[in-house]
Amino acid sequence: MRIAIDTDRCIGAGQCALTAPGVFTQDDDGFSALLPGREDGAGDPLVREAARACPVQAIAVTDD
Repeated sequence: MRIAIDTDRCIGAGQCALTAPGVFTQDDDGFSALLPGREDGAGDPLVREAARACPVQAIAVTDD
């Protein structure tokens, strides 16, 4: 699994971090970021739900 965050689109709503806190966090400016070592989703079943929860579709999840 590959996760990409469009930082130009992200508005810092935080829905990803609330939905999948084991994979997503928010940086110092409040925008979405991946936790270190979790760039592949770490098998978290909520990653796709977190992408769907993003109000501006800033997160793309693809299978490798």
